[in-house]
Amino acid sequence: MTLQVGIRTAGFSIRAVFTSDPRCRKRINGSIATHTAPGLEKKLYPCSHETMKLLKTLALLALVAGCAEDPGEPAQPEDAGLILINARVYTLDWDEPGPDGTVMPGAPRDAGGWHPDGQAIVIRDGEILFVGSSVDAMQFKGDSTRVVDLAGATVIPGLVDSHTHVFGLGALLDQVNLVGVETEEEAVALIVERAKSVPKGGWIVGRGWDEGAWANRYPDKALLTAKVPDHPVFMDSLHGFAGWGNQIALDEAGITAESVVPVGGEMRLGSDGQPTGLFLNQAVQMLSSAVPEPSRATLTKQLLLGLEQMAADGYTAVHDAGLDSQQMSVLEELEAQGRLPIRVYAMLSLRDEELIRKWIGKGPDTDTDSMLVTRTVKAYYDGALGSRGARLLYDYSDKPGHRGVSGDEYGFNEALNAEAMKAGFQVAIHAIGDAGNREALDILEAVFEEDPSTAANRHRIEHAQVISPEDIPRLGRLGIIASMEPPHAMEDKAWAEDRLGSERILGAYAWRSLRETGARLTFNADNPGSDHNIFYGLHSAITRQDKDGHPEGGWYTEQRVSVEEAVRAYTAWSAYASFREDDTGIIEPGRWADLTVMNIDPFVVADQQPGRLLAGQIIMTIIGGNIVYERGQ
Repeated sequence: MTLQVGIRTAGFSIRAVFTSDPRCRKRINGSIATHTAPGLEKKLYPCSHETMKLLKTLALLALVAGCAEDPGEPAQPEDAGLILINARVYTLDWDEPGPDGTVMPGAPRDAGGWHPDGQAIVIRDGEILFVGSSVDAMQFKGDSTRVVDLAGATVIPGLVDSHTHVFGLGALLDQVNLVGVETEEEAVALIVERAKSVPKGGWIVGRGWDEGAWANRYPDKALLTAKVPDHPVFMDSLHGFAGWGNQIALDEAGITAESVVPVGGEMRLGSDGQPTGLFLNQAVQMLSSAVPEPSRATLTKQLLLGLEQMAADGYTAVHDAGLDSQQMSVLEELEAQGRLPIRVYAMLSLRDEELIRKWIGKGPDTDTDSMLVTRTVKAYYDGALGSRGARLLYDYSDKPGHRGVSGDEYGFNEALNAEAMKAGFQVAIHAIGDAGNREALDILEAVFEEDPSTAANRHRIEHAQVISPEDIPRLGRLGIIASMEPPHAMEDKAWAEDRLGSERILGAYAWRSLRETGARLTFNADNPGSDHNIFYGLHSAITRQDKDGHPEGGWYTEQRVSVEEAVRAYTAWSAYASFREDDTGIIEPGRWADLTVMNIDPFVVADQQPGRLLAGQIIMTIIGGNIVYERGQ
């Protein structure tokens, strides 16, 4: 005999299954109503969050009691696959903070500060079975159960980086890493060292020099050509909006002063009228396209390098932004082979029209539980602020007469974007400048008016970096998710105000203003453009200070968020951005066992000594109940 009980609120639902089978299962998630017998009317029971938590507990107790072979047998709880004990568990299973960051009643916080709301987690068959005390959790131990004593480490829902470029991260790990390099001379020295191990004539590729920080002292080909005359070199920038090469690379690409520069791009010319080797925005492809395509084996290696690095850094899922046909093919092959180490939410590049039309023909993935889910299209609308490619409503403060590039000038296919939306895809539009964001919102709103059904697909603005005050409320009103990078604010602060001026900067990196006007947020790093270390991300969001603690007191601190908001933006809110809020983002029975374990308690540390966040380390990453990373192993 089986009885199903379902209860739903606006936030989530319960379905508990009671059966005479001693190996009975429970799933909290899914069903909306009580079911008594076929044909009877379903009934809904709205209730408060606290009442729901009580009902879930009662359902679990009733479930265990119902697991006996017959009424005369004692209850036999299910054997677990993995039990975590002696932990500081923050489930996030309480009401979200208010738009101003106010902690809601029911949150595990009192006059003494934050404290965990769980001590142990029981996992079976990839799902969370129980959350509670260590003593109670051990009742689920069987002969094959692994028990891990976390000795006071903190467990939060699995981290999700909602805007990554994992192939790029893998390439960075596999190529010459220029991240953090401060001068042209240092960068060239790294290329010289790599050239010692590359056969003459072979390409050398580096990535990571900061096009924003270097904008007023861009390099040219002279030193690179003199030091590395026998290897073509392409040096991609941190965010991909600038590229730099030597003379042999220009020759290989067939680039001369007469070369046609793509609309929305700039090829720098020297005093002799010849290309300097520096390319900006859309012109970067003039040089990058000459670099030999990596082999499929190389792409596979780099993808796995990137994914494994993300797992080691605590991430259980990534949203990979702007995948082309070849990259998707590699991902699909690895998924079919069961080799994806973490979950990948694929965002197809709108620039790959053949790929987009193929997916429009078959429609977006509707499942959420595959390791690879494809239901989003990524579009580029304008350039980057650092390279002065972001489209502004008024001239750049440090470059009069220039407002950046956007739309058709930047390769944005508005008609294809609308087709994808009408085919049911979520779209994620890269928009940086205030004009870029306004025009992107106009484009989305026009499609909503033409086809109202498209408004329900949780569309996103990637970066939402500079927004006019009058446009900020539009994101909440239109249901647009702001997908933003706390590290960007800290890395850009050295020059952002020079680009924007003292008034326009007030609408930049405006996390609090967006929250207060009803917009949903999700946080990420846009790696490898920024360091995706979660402790750096949390520190940036909470303190508005860089890794050196500058500026004292924080940078435009009225826009910072609370620790709870920051943690949710990397977990539960990122789960919502990928339609997975019923599966993950909260630690409760029935959800995926996707968990991140760290050596510090970010809630307590943020309250007491926020600078210590940067000292945090990932201890363990668990995906679907499997430990995919364990520090020291």
